[in-house]
Amino acid sequence: QVQLVESGGGLVQSGGSLRLDCTTSGFIFNYYAFAWFRQAPGEEREEIACISSDEGTTYYADSVKGRFSISKDNAKATVYLQMNQLKPEDTAVYRCVRVLEPLSGAGQSTPVGSWGQGTQVTVSS
Repeated sequence: QVQLVESGGGLVQSGGSLRLDCTTSGFIFNYYAFAWFRQAPGEEREEIACISSDEGTTYYADSVKGRFSISKDNAKATVYLQMNQLKPEDTAVYRCVRVLEPLSGAGQSTPVGSWGQGTQVTVSS
C-alpha cells in the first residue's frame, strides 16, 4: 500500500524555520522524483519545489527560491523541505507527491499516484 505521510508543520513566527518530512512506503523510493505543493485557503495549489530521482536536479518556485531547500534520503525513504526565512504568505497546507520525470521546472510537474494528507504551516507576523 502506497503511503506518503507529511509531518513537521506548525506555528512559527515570521523569519523562523521549519523542516517538513514526507515519509513514504509501499513503492521503490529510489525510482521516483518528488515535489512539494502547498495550498492556502481560497488559493490554487502551487508546486514550490521538486527533486529528481537521482537528486541531481532541483527546481523551486520564485516565491520560495533562496529560502526553501528540497532533499531526499533514499535510505530512509523520506523527502524533506527545509524552510527558512518564513513569511506570513507561506501559510498553507503542504503536501508531497511523486512526479513524473524528466523534471521541467517548479509548476510544471505531473503528479502521479497517492498524495499525503498534508501538514499545516502557519506563519505569524
